[in-house]
This record gives sequence, structure tokens and C-alpha cells, in this order.
Amino acid sequence: MTGKVTASGELNWLLDDLISRVGAVRQAVILSTDGLVVGASQGLSREDAEHLSAVAAGFQSLARGAGRHFAGGEVRQTIVEMEAAFLFVTAAGQGTCLAVLAASDADVGHIAYEMAMLVKRVGQHISTNPRRNSP
Repeated sequence: MTGKVTASGELNWLLDDLISRVGAVRQAVILSTDGLVVGASQGLSREDAEHLSAVAAGFQSLARGAGRHFAGGEVRQTIVEMEAAFLFVTAAGQGTCLAVLAASDADVGHIAYEMAMLVKRVGQHISTNPRRNSP
């Protein structure tokens, strides 16, 4: 059983706005830290949104583990550079993350800035309670 997601259903339009304003951004999701989809951009199938959320949660978890183990502090952002794309993952509120897929020629600094601004606008309004084990 999953925990209650306390996020507005209107998150999707914010993700769509990010994509329309930042041309290199292809897709975006807001996810719980355990990989569940909270919101997704238009044109992203449910299956792809779930897959992107699971991958993003995994990378963010690995980064947090490295930060703890090597005394690196709190993870601000995880960036994965692939041949044809970038994956950005950043904390977006209590128990949530924002993940963005962008083109390989993207301006990394601009995307990181836009993600930070989006999180600043909505991060305090979204949270995901942790899953609880069912008896």
C-alpha cells in the first residue's frame, strides 16, 4: 500500500509549462522518493512516466548514499549524461523529486536553474508520505 500523495493534480501543467519554456527539456515527472509517479508532463505515457520515476528514484538514492558515506552532505542534484540525453533529478519537497530528461545539447546550467525555480514555487506544497507496511 502506498502512502497518501499530497500534491495537486495541477502539477502536470507546471511540468508542461517547463517543457514549453525550456526547449531542450523533453519530458518531466514529479515522483516520490520511492519511485511512484506524482505528476507527469503531457506526451509521456503512464508506462514511461513510471519507468522514468523508478530510474530517477534509484539514481537519487545512490547519490544520497554516496553523500552520506563520503561526507559529501545533502544531495542537491543528480545529473546523468548519456549519449543523446541528460537526466536531471532534484529534491522537490518532502519525500518528492523532480526529474527532467533533456536533449544532449541542452544548456545544463539553464535547466538546473529552471528546475530550482519550479521547486521553489511548488516544493513546499507537495509532499509524499512514506509507504507503510500493511499487516
